[in-house]
Amino acid sequence: MGGALLLSTCLDVNLQLVSMSGDAPNPVPGSVADGSEPLASDDSTAPIGVEQAQKQDVQKQADQQSVDQQSVESTLPVDNEARLVQLEQEHSSLREEHETLSSQYMRIAADFDNFRKRQSRDQDDLRLQLKCTTLSEILPVVDNFERARQQLEPEGEEAQALHRSYQGLYKQLVDVLKQLGVAPMRVVGQVFDPTLHEAVLREPSDQHAEDVIVEELQRGYHLNGRVLRHALVKVSMGPGSGSQGAAPDSSQSVQDSVEDVHTAEESEQTGS
Repeated sequence: MGGALLLSTCLDVNLQLVSMSGDAPNPVPGSVADGSEPLASDDSTAPIGVEQAQKQDVQKQADQQSVDQQSVESTLPVDNEARLVQLEQEHSSLREEHETLSSQYMRIAADFDNFRKRQSRDQDDLRLQLKCTTLSEILPVVDNFERARQQLEPEGEEAQALHRSYQGLYKQLVDVLKQLGVAPMRVVGQVFDPTLHEAVLREPSDQHAEDVIVEELQRGYHLNGRVLRHALVKVSMGPGSGSQGAAPDSSQSVQDSVEDVHTAEESEQTGS
């Protein structure tokens, strides 16, 4: 009872003061006179602080990104120049390497081409050498056929038939040699050439000038323009008087030497 009486007395005093000032007092929020509900605790302001902190973080991140972008833009020209210099150095290095490899390739190609030509030339020389060796062994047979044709005089039907038969073989052999490129030399009346002829006799001659071949003692042959066998010849010394007497003897001795060579070749062929 005493508390209620004290409260009503305080309210009456308050009303009197309000009426004297002409203004109504502002009710204290959350008080009984306000007639509103009591104020909530400080927890109602918590969401507002978190939201502001998030906005500040977002702003800081944006500022940092702006600074990073400005830094990247400021360093971009420097990086482009460095990259350009690096690319130019790489291009120069690759070009030098390409020139070196190209030069090496050209040298190797030239060496291989020279090697191929040398091998082909060596093979041709070897084939020609083997061909010359083989044909040189056949030429004495041709010489024997020619001597037989010159020396033999067949009499009677059977001898003539035999003569014609081996002369047919001789003609066949000569045709084969022609197909292989073998050609006889024609030396009588020609000027002596040591690359083609081999002089075994020199004698004076009133009919021929000096160094002119007057007689063929053994026929020489060509093989496709190359000397297969030198011709054995008798060469003129020109007009002379002092050595005419000795000429027949020397001529006969040389002729005998040539016949001895032919005889030796025939013996070898008979023995083989």
